[in-house]
Amino acid sequence: MREWAQYSVDEKGGRATVVVTGPLLVSSIGKIEPDLRAYRDSVQTIDISGAHPIDTVGAWVIHRFAEETGADIVGASEQADVLLEAVEGASSDATISPPRAHSFGDISEKVGIKVIEFFIGVRDMIGFMGAVLMGFGSLLLHPRRFRMKALVRQMELVGVQSLPIIGLMSFLIGIVIAQQGAVQLQQFGAETLTVNLVGRITLRELGVLMTAIMVAGRSGSAFAAQLGTMKLTEEIDAMRTIGVSPMEALIIPRILAAVLLMPLLGFYASVVAIVGGAVIGDVMLGIPFWTFLARVQEVVPVYDFWVGMVKAPMFGLIVAMAGCYQGMQVKGNAEEVGLRTTAAVVQAIFMVIVLDAFFAVFFTEIGWA
Repeated sequence: MREWAQYSVDEKGGRATVVVTGPLLVSSIGKIEPDLRAYRDSVQTIDISGAHPIDTVGAWVIHRFAEETGADIVGASEQADVLLEAVEGASSDATISPPRAHSFGDISEKVGIKVIEFFIGVRDMIGFMGAVLMGFGSLLLHPRRFRMKALVRQMELVGVQSLPIIGLMSFLIGIVIAQQGAVQLQQFGAETLTVNLVGRITLRELGVLMTAIMVAGRSGSAFAAQLGTMKLTEEIDAMRTIGVSPMEALIIPRILAAVLLMPLLGFYASVVAIVGGAVIGDVMLGIPFWTFLARVQEVVPVYDFWVGMVKAPMFGLIVAMAGCYQGMQVKGNAEEVGLRTTAAVVQAIFMVIVLDAFFAVFFTEIGWA
C-alpha cells in the first residue's frame, strides 16, 4: 500500500508549527499539498524532521509553503537541505501573465509578426536563389563535377514516373471541358466550337497549369521531404564535411530535371486532354474522332502552343525551387519535415497561379490572345 505524507498542527504559546511526516515524494505529496494552503496566515514554523525520504517535488512544495507563510523550516536533513537550496535557487520572481482576451492590439501584433516573417522568407529565398546561381556558375567553370547520373535519375522520377497520373488527370480534364463546353454552346447552336474551346484552353492554359500543380503535389513535396529528412539525419552536413557540395549533388539536378521536363509534360498533358475532348466529341456531338483532331490543327493558332511552352519551364523552376528551398530549411524535429513539405506545395501552387495570371495579361497585351 502506498504511504502518503502526513501533517499535524501544533499550537504552543501563540505559535503554530506544522509538523510534516512521511515520504515527501512526487507520488505521495498529492494529498497534503492542497490542505497546507489553509494555514497560510497562522504558521510560523515548518518541522520536517520526520519527513523522509524527500525528492525535488517535495522540497519545492515545502519551500513554496514557507515562502507564502513566511515560516521557518526546521529539522531538515542533509538531503533535504540540498534540495531546498536547489529549488530556492531555481525560483523566479517573474510574473505569470494570465490569458488575455483577443483585442485589436493582439491582432495587429500577429499581423506584424506574419509580415516580418514574410519578408524574412523573401530574403532567405533570394539568398537561396543566389546560392543556386553560384552553383550553376561553379559547374560551368568545372563541368566535370556535373552529376549526370543524378540528373537522369531525377528526370525519371519527375517525368517518366509521373506520366500515368498526369495522363489520367489530363484525359479526365479534357472530357470535362468538352462536355461542359458542349452543353453551354448547344444553347446557341454552336456546339462545333467545342473543338476550338478544348484545343485552345488545353494548349494555352490548362495543360501546362494542371501539370505544374500535379508536379508540385508529387515532385515538389518529394523534394522537400527528401532534403528535409537528409538535414535531420545530418547527411547534408556529412556531405559538406567530405567536400561534396549539396547544391551541386542534390539541388541543381532536381531543378534542371523539373525545368527540362515541364515543357514535355505540359505538351503531353495537352495532347491527352485533346484526346479526351475528341472522345466526348465522338460520343456526344457526333464529331468523328479523327475529324476532331484534324479540326484542332486548323482552329488552334501556333502561338497558343508557344504560350504554353514558354510558361512551362518557369513553372518547373518555381516548383523545384520551392521544394528544394523548403527542404533545406528543415531543422529541429520530424514534425518540421511535414510542415515544410506542406509549405512547399502551397507556395509552389500559389506562385504558379500568380505567374500564370501575369503571363495571361502579358500575352494579351502583345497580341497573343
